[in-house]
Amino acid sequence: MSNETVTYSLESVLKEIKDSIKEVNQKMDTLQQDVNQKIDTLQKDVNQKIDTLQKDVNQKIDTLQKDVNQKIDTLQKDVDQKIDTLQGDVTEIKIAQVEIKSEVKDLKEQVRDMKGTQKNQIWALITLLGGSLITVSLRALFSNNP
Repeated sequence: MSNETVTYSLESVLKEIKDSIKEVNQKMDTLQQDVNQKIDTLQKDVNQKIDTLQKDVNQKIDTLQKDVNQKIDTLQKDVDQKIDTLQGDVTEIKIAQVEIKSEVKDLKEQVRDMKGTQKNQIWALITLLGGSLITVSLRALFSNNP
């Protein structure tokens, strides 16, 4: 009998060991599932946060791009307006230049005419003086001889 008791005891111990191993395995499986579930949950949370952050960054970039585009458009309009104003000023200057050239040409013609008129006036004066001298000389010549 003593053999049976030892055998039974050994079987009992082996069964206990097996049961303990099964329990440990079950606990390990449960722990593994819990860890996997927590990792999955953490991964989902991280992905959601990254997605939210990416959306925020994209939204801020879009807003910044719109602001930059509006400022560039405003600047372009200002530059275009200033160029148009300058072009108008250049056109006015060209028109004024043409008018000044025309006036200078007219003045040159008037000066030329005045030079010609002065020459004519001088010749007329010389002729008048010459005629007066001749008249005075003739009178003096004829008036001295009565």
